[in-house]
Amino acid sequence: MSRRHVTFDCEGARLVGSIDEGAAATGLLLVSGGNEVRSGAWNGQAQFAAQIAAEGFPVFRFDRRGTGDSEGANGEFQSSAPDINAAYETFRVYCPHIERIVGFGNCDAASALMLAEGAGLDVLVLSNPWTFEDTDEPPPPEAVRAHYRQRLADGAAIKRLLTGKVSLRKLLGSLFGAMRPATPPSTLAQDMASAIAGFSGPILFPIAERDRTGQAFLSAWPKDDPRIRVCGDATHSYVESHSRDWLAKQVLEVLRG
Repeated sequence: MSRRHVTFDCEGARLVGSIDEGAAATGLLLVSGGNEVRSGAWNGQAQFAAQIAAEGFPVFRFDRRGTGDSEGANGEFQSSAPDINAAYETFRVYCPHIERIVGFGNCDAASALMLAEGAGLDVLVLSNPWTFEDTDEPPPPEAVRAHYRQRLADGAAIKRLLTGKVSLRKLLGSLFGAMRPATPPSTLAQDMASAIAGFSGPILFPIAERDRTGQAFLSAWPKDDPRIRVCGDATHSYVESHSRDWLAKQVLEVLRG
């Protein structure tokens, strides 16, 4: 497996990307979430790209405008559709043997792909899509209830409660929060659903069970959507060894199509 760095333009700004090469006719376009650079937190996205490329699939990562090595103003995820489109076209130029491209994004990168109506990609893997209007917004009641179901199954957590190591005031506040009625989907969640409604290709929604963002998405999305897959005991970035393997399995399954 070899890796090379490329540059490309997006609305007058010079962007930088990385290609992990592979011979397969299906490629993976990785979109970074938040303000992360293309290598990801703790180099996790670069490692993930290498893992997928080792199976023969080319992978393209990039820094959107205003992040990492790329020029331009950082408009964050809601204005990143041109960046994703430019990366898509660049991937095809540098890997002309590709016939099919799968797009993957976690957190607001998944939301960006949805708001971009799929950005011309053939398949989408949308992990823990971000649906909060405000970063200080409390988790939905469903997420709080799910959290306490997990804690009640944890012997160590119960021991901390019984030995006074858990604040009863905070516990009671959280329990009252869990009793709140379900909140309606945010405007952002509705916009994402509307934008992606016309996408004709397959979509997969991997969700980390212990992630507040993933839980909020589940509360805003139809519960019976068969495209949702939940990884038990996984956190937001799939840092656990079992969840990393699980996520790679989901993505490889889609790539092998």
